[in-house]
Amino acid sequence: MSKVSTNQPLGTPTWIDLGVPDLDRAKAFYRALFGWEYEERSAATGPFTLCLLRGQRVAALRPVAAVDAEGGSWWHVHLATDDCDRTAKQIVVSGGTVLVPPADVADLGRTAVVADPTGARFSLWQGRTLAGCELVNEPCALVRNDLACPDPGPARRFYATVFDFTLDGNDDLPGFDFTFLRRPDGHEIGGIFGAPAARASRWQTVFEVADTDELVALAVAAGGTAGAPEDAPYGRMAAITDPFGTSFSVITRPSPAS
Repeated sequence: MSKVSTNQPLGTPTWIDLGVPDLDRAKAFYRALFGWEYEERSAATGPFTLCLLRGQRVAALRPVAAVDAEGGSWWHVHLATDDCDRTAKQIVVSGGTVLVPPADVADLGRTAVVADPTGARFSLWQGRTLAGCELVNEPCALVRNDLACPDPGPARRFYATVFDFTLDGNDDLPGFDFTFLRRPDGHEIGGIFGAPAARASRWQTVFEVADTDELVALAVAAGGTAGAPEDAPYGRMAAITDPFGTSFSVITRPSPAS
């Protein structure tokens, strides 16, 4: 378990949100999976719902008219910055795009929606009263984000330039085109998959769960779909799709003693 109460270093995945066309149905689905409760809030950009795990904020849901039927629906990751406006400018200089300029989200923080040179969308998050996810790396909370893209070279250069990440290979996955992204302090924040068959570049979200097989059954019973659980080098994983077509993964990691 990890509690987070201060702003994360530059480039760390620190917050996630999801646009949904039916807020009540989404809340019921994710409550069934993760036991989340909810807090309604509003900002200049519109209303949103904070997702709570044991009273701690771990994600948000946003009402949208419809999901992107062509490109699919994905949990949207926010990377930490101590100066949203400055980092947004650096993104443009480095070949990315600012899709929604920096703006305040109530008293919680300042954000901007951006895209890297491969078209993968993400946001920046400069925390104020909300540093980001207040619980991570425990069941029913965010544990990992990775970028999958058809042409990973430009993405790797971009993130190394904007966020000062180092790029390292992964001997555990010899059959995959995978590069670790690490902050200057050596902390691994995620990675980049070369995925030639991917329709588009996407940041993908993984939630930790206590029992992947049980979670798969819960997802199907709650109106979603799920792939068969599989054992991977880092734990037992499964792909989940919520009732609106949002794709994400879950993992049960081995206990430290195993």
